[in-house]
Amino acid sequence: MKFFDIDEKILQASEKAMELCADKLKEIDEIQEYNQIKMIKAFQNAGVRESYFNSSTGYGYDDFGRDALDRVYAYAFDAEDALVRHNFVSGTHALTVALFGILRPDDTALCVTGMPYDTIRSAIGIEGHYPGSLKDFNINFEITDLLPDGTVDYVAVKRYIAEKQPKMVYIQRSRGYSLRPTLTWREIKKICDISKSVSPKSIIMLDNCYGEFIERVEPLSIGVDVMAGSLIKNPGGGISPTGGYIAGKKELVEMCAYRLTTPGTGKEIGATLGVNRELFLGAYNAPHAAGEALKTAVFASALFEILGFETTPKYNDDRGDIIQLIMLGNEQKLISFCGGIQSGSAVDSFVQPVPSDMPGYESQVIMAAGAFTLGSSIELSADAPLREPYAVWMQGGLNFHSGKLGVMLAADKVLKDLK
Repeated sequence: MKFFDIDEKILQASEKAMELCADKLKEIDEIQEYNQIKMIKAFQNAGVRESYFNSSTGYGYDDFGRDALDRVYAYAFDAEDALVRHNFVSGTHALTVALFGILRPDDTALCVTGMPYDTIRSAIGIEGHYPGSLKDFNINFEITDLLPDGTVDYVAVKRYIAEKQPKMVYIQRSRGYSLRPTLTWREIKKICDISKSVSPKSIIMLDNCYGEFIERVEPLSIGVDVMAGSLIKNPGGGISPTGGYIAGKKELVEMCAYRLTTPGTGKEIGATLGVNRELFLGAYNAPHAAGEALKTAVFASALFEILGFETTPKYNDDRGDIIQLIMLGNEQKLISFCGGIQSGSAVDSFVQPVPSDMPGYESQVIMAAGAFTLGSSIELSADAPLREPYAVWMQGGLNFHSGKLGVMLAADKVLKDLK
């Protein structure tokens, strides 16, 4: 390939991979188009105008752009209301605000998708013993185990919800650092239907990180009451510099807003400090960026399957998020893969990723991300804890062409480092 020295074996395998996933890429194009048209309608319904890109300072009273952005996301997510703010520092922060905004002492939240993602565990109080966790406030967080194949144990879920009548049923859509499959809208709907049938008052909350704009069906239209995520993942379109969102039923979003600011002020305050334009532009670009990342994941699955590696999801599987898991088998291949992804970046391509300790993670973690926005996982990135089974979690790709190149370079580096 011109400009890059990629082994002929990888080039041939890439051509075959493109043939294998041609139908799936076409299907993603159709989802992109649907969600992009819906997003344009969201902007029009919210009456977005150029003056909404202006900045506010101080308390941020009467920031019409901030309020319109909430309406854009609410429409796009089929929500009654949304809280979209640059001062959510991460998806974990948005989830934590939602948990603390809705739950009260002696309430129980039941997670029905196994152990939740590493960084939320300290907020819950499962790991780390940090002051101020849900556990500190006597809020109970219980977990139902998954079946041996990593799927939801619907029988156990129904039994637990019926017995405990929890204040909240908590669903994590994406797999985190686990091998379980991501949930599509169909699995999410099944959990919601079960919960509503045996405990209609339980609030269903979804960690929607990495799942936005991947399907035509939004979780809030099939039974989820409230969900949260990060703007430096799918819904920020690779343009939002920071931030997060909470969306869902109006009264629940209001409770979360009272937790983010203060009871009584809620959504009415909060200066935007000049980021409105980027947040609007990120929302506009989000359906396309999410689709490009999804195409990159499909291509990676096909390519590495051809090269003899186990991948999940398979290239032709239905998907609920942008994450691609590749089983590399040992530490050196894992480090090589991440080095290859980094070498395909436009930013910091010369950097060599190395495993290190990171806040919120129990194992050393290696991360590859040559990103315009620090930590942005809608841009091509790969990360993994250094532990068995030495799998890598890859996600992102602002456009398919650069994403495809990064994947090919990762495969090339794995191949060459084996020689």
